[in-house]
Amino acid sequence: MNDLLKLMDLSGKEIDHILNVADQMKYNQKHGLIHNYLQGKTLAMIFEKNSTRTRVSFETGMYQLGGHALFLSGKESQIGRGEPIEDTARVLSRYCDGIMIRTYGQEEVEELAKYADIPVINGLTDFAHPCQVLADLMTIREKMTRLAGLKLTFIGDGNNMANSLIVGGLKCGMEVAVACPEGYDPDPKVLEFAKTAGKFTLTRDPGEAAADADAVFTDVWASMGQEGEAAKRRKAFEGIYQVNEKLMALTHSGCMVQHCLPAHRGEEITAETFEKHAEEIFDEAENRLHAQKAVMTILMGEGKL
Repeated sequence: MNDLLKLMDLSGKEIDHILNVADQMKYNQKHGLIHNYLQGKTLAMIFEKNSTRTRVSFETGMYQLGGHALFLSGKESQIGRGEPIEDTARVLSRYCDGIMIRTYGQEEVEELAKYADIPVINGLTDFAHPCQVLADLMTIREKMTRLAGLKLTFIGDGNNMANSLIVGGLKCGMEVAVACPEGYDPDPKVLEFAKTAGKFTLTRDPGEAAADADAVFTDVWASMGQEGEAAKRRKAFEGIYQVNEKLMALTHSGCMVQHCLPAHRGEEITAETFEKHAEEIFDEAENRLHAQKAVMTILMGEGKL
């Protein structure tokens, strides 16, 4: 593994290794053990999409690993002024030890990795959210002690979260079910992958998807950059594609609820269901830190793990 661009690029064994290292990172941090595997290393963080969790978790993670993170926004860097991505990749490769990018197009991340001589980490694109889903899988495994054989359900827009959950879940031996309205399906490349990767269901019926689930996921109806479609999307999702107590009654006893945040209570999830599962949801948010520390150490740590 030279980069983390999308979970499709990884084997189930590689995902499992990342999760094992993430567990160790969490143990180290909770027990005050020094784990400065990236002493003297620098991570360049390119943000063309704003974020709270991504910036704080990567910046904090690099600090805890003994390294340093540099924040570069599209507005403040030459990327925002039209510098070719291949030039940015080669310049940052001369200064830094790794690049994290949070942007719109997956092709931009792939191009960055093609020309960079240092590891590239996808902090989010419209196609994929691999770091978030690694944290999600870590959280499920913490509570359920395993992933293989469990059922993961996603309710809502077939967006980057749905794409990455389908791939990550299937690669880890989970059954995956997705419920979304017509016209809001996951990416065709992901659906093609899912045909032969394991037990997968795409349905218009949230109840069918939620039946006997062990972990239910949802996300906002309109992602960043889709604000202009909010009214149209509300019409397609409202009253049907919501995680609520009626839906949860169809799941297995002890079923988890996960949300990558920010959550819009009363839309994709009710306030009641969110609060019932708040501990799990904020464990998930915390695990972004540990999962990303694992990814950075594996990629930038010169074989230390």
